[in-house]
Amino acid sequence: MAPDTDRAAEILERLSAQHLDARVELDYETPLQLLIATILSAQSTDKRVNLVTPELFAKYPDAQSYADADLSELEEDVHATGFFRQKAKRLIGCGKLLLKHHDGEVPTGMEDLTALPGVGRKTANVIRAVAFGLPGIAVDTHCKRVSHRLGLAATTDPLQVENRLQELYPESSWADISRLFIWHGRYLCKARKPECRRCSLADICPWLQAQGPETVVMR
Repeated sequence: MAPDTDRAAEILERLSAQHLDARVELDYETPLQLLIATILSAQSTDKRVNLVTPELFAKYPDAQSYADADLSELEEDVHATGFFRQKAKRLIGCGKLLLKHHDGEVPTGMEDLTALPGVGRKTANVIRAVAFGLPGIAVDTHCKRVSHRLGLAATTDPLQVENRLQELYPESSWADISRLFIWHGRYLCKARKPECRRCSLADICPWLQAQGPETVVMR
């Protein structure tokens, strides 16, 4: 392998060893439930979404139920996740489009997924990788930050980060990249107070070397 891919492989190996419990933290049982939960997680937390979804999934078990939902009632049902008016409209829109174009089922194609209200490339990649086991790298704010700090991507543009990670890693690793980079960014490589002393990558992190240890929270 080339030096860049050698280093990328080492990063993935270390993160895999450090984060044995890394996982998608949204609770779901079906692709539709994962789709709904991921849409609700925008500008919210997985924990807050998980408090709402048990009753929501029981009340709205399929695409038809979302398509037929009363807007004001659905707004109340998802109120606790924030931005509830916009999210309720998106859920109803998703239900209608799923019925119209996909027989009520969640599609697997990137173009089909991103045509749904509230679904961008990140959400689409989550659905593809987690629900269907298809190749996809979900670049959220955590994945973007980790990739940039580790010198894997020179840009912070999500699409360019996704493309760069796809160049560095084989398709078989893409789902792991999403899971591990997001987990690492959420719990260690935080935006404001990264916990570098606990990080298995501290000795090969160019961002840490450039910042200096005095600027980093060491726990």
